Amino acid sequence: MGKRPDRTPPPRFPSLIPPINASDLKTYPLKKRHSKVRLSDFVASWKRGGSFSTFYSGLPDILAVKTLRAVTRAIVKAHRKHRPVIVGIGAHVIKVGLAPIITDLMNRGVITAVAMNGAGIIHDFELAFMGHTSEEVDAEIDEGRFGMAEETGRMLNEAITRGAKDGHGLGEAIGHYMNQAATQFPNRDVSILATGTRLGIPVTVHVAVGTDIIHMHPSADGAAIGATSLLDFRRLTAVVAGMEGGVYMNIGSAVILPEVFLKTLSLGRNLGHLIANITTVNLDFLSHYRPQTNVVRRPTQKGGQGYSLTGHHEIMLPLLAAAVIEELG
Repeated sequence: MGKRPDRTPPPRFPSLIPPINASDLKTYPLKKRHSKVRLSDFVASWKRGGSFSTFYSGLPDILAVKTLRAVTRAIVKAHRKHRPVIVGIGAHVIKVGLAPIITDLMNRGVITAVAMNGAGIIHDFELAFMGHTSEEVDAEIDEGRFGMAEETGRMLNEAITRGAKDGHGLGEAIGHYMNQAATQFPNRDVSILATGTRLGIPVTVHVAVGTDIIHMHPSADGAAIGATSLLDFRRLTAVVAGMEGGVYMNIGSAVILPEVFLKTLSLGRNLGHLIANITTVNLDFLSHYRPQTNVVRRPTQKGGQGYSLTGHHEIMLPLLAAAVIEELG
């Protein structure tokens, strides 16, 4: 017998859903809608020979420009009310030629304290001493020559050891060393460390042992490095404890200084200091977790405002500094 034909009925599919009828859509006049962007906010075209104030006032009052102007106003307000403006910097800020911006704002009394990581002292020292810095790591690492500049290791470690004996913090120790041996440091006017010591402005250095080239040299004294850096941590805490109404800016430090700042803030609050109405700013060319969390968000949970400005330091910091100076009049 032949195979019986399959009489199973074919599957039934639901009919397609018909398109919605939009003829009853409710609208309203455009003039009644709130709009976030207006022609009055737009950029003004540049005219040759114009001034910076014209350029700055002509920027579109949108997004990052609003943030830039808010940060500028916060710094100016803190300065006028004699409140701290603290700047934490990664070493890259010095490497890209921005030390004169920071020392100028220190001389103007705008920046009242600076914190840096251990690498910062390397570039600050070499620029003051020789007028150049930043070696070619790729070219030197294979031969074991990376970080082996004799004067950098010997003189910085000597300054730190002396400072520990004199009861100085690490930043103060190097600043004193430069100023006392002035003829050896012909470019010390661009040194943040020397400027801080000369003006009596705290410049603190926060070291992770083993991260800096001078730690490889036989003259490195771990006890001196630790003692002077711990003293600097406590000095920075004293500054942060009094920063109510002030500003803290993190520029180019992805890990160490955001962590240090959060600990100074916690210690200051634990000891009973009011640190609530503050402005915090992270300025970097990439957005990293710790600066966003430990500088922008967590410190301002209790009050104040946190801001983020994203862009290359060599463009953003001169722009911000110029805006502050213009705003100060």
